[in-house]
Amino acid sequence: MKPYASLAVRICVLAATFAVAGGARAQDGITVYNAQHASLTQAWADGFTKETGIKVTLRKGSDTELANQIVQEGAASPADVFVTENSPAMVLVEKAGLFAQLPKDILDQVPARFRPASGRWTGVAARSTVFAYDKRKLKEADLPGSMLDLADAKWKGRWAASPSGADFQAIVGALLVLKGEPTTAGWLKAMKANSSAYRGNSVAMKAVNAGEVEGAVIYHYYYFGDQAKTGENSGNVGLHYFRGRIPAPSSAPPARACWSPASTRSRPRPS
Repeated sequence: MKPYASLAVRICVLAATFAVAGGARAQDGITVYNAQHASLTQAWADGFTKETGIKVTLRKGSDTELANQIVQEGAASPADVFVTENSPAMVLVEKAGLFAQLPKDILDQVPARFRPASGRWTGVAARSTVFAYDKRKLKEADLPGSMLDLADAKWKGRWAASPSGADFQAIVGALLVLKGEPTTAGWLKAMKANSSAYRGNSVAMKAVNAGEVEGAVIYHYYYFGDQAKTGENSGNVGLHYFRGRIPAPSSAPPARACWSPASTRSRPRPS
């Protein structure tokens, strides 16, 4: 089996279900508000256009920026699809009542734990929250079993994170859902006291590689991305998956019409 890269059949169903004016809008093209990595979404868009002839216009922005824009635009928003990296932006738009219901056959392609019960958006890819550590300073036995262990005073001044962006908000959001407000608040307080703040996951990993800190909470693909290139920012870095790791699914909910990356990523194709 190979990953299914075609949307030709699925788009007919979604356009008939969600497109306005009897599908006229889809025939003119669709607009995707994209807060995901541009190369990934462009590949989806190019494949869709090749098979359907429908033009896809991508509008780039951050999760929070585009979510707020859709809410402000309301029913007049030109967005047909909203693609993000993090779920908090999805919740903002969903609470505004601007997402259409996804068909059951689309939802059933994605495990229930990677989508909300409402069925108005779904995750299409998952990433792991990991501890990137300095292999020169830490052995496997020294590593934290859980992200919560980093609240211990013994880790004071030894680890880092990138707390200012939407990526970290997703981690905190997952912690809040799984462990509750008291535990989350306590962990954040300890983090403020114990850790160093860097701007960006790749910068935090680079600090580990340079020996500035012993470890950092990042997403796993920053490490593999650097390894696939020169490895210059990860040569001294090991990757530790927490035993109770918190997945933060990338999300792709359709905002009223047409194009569903979920069917691109999850549907099997005969070899």
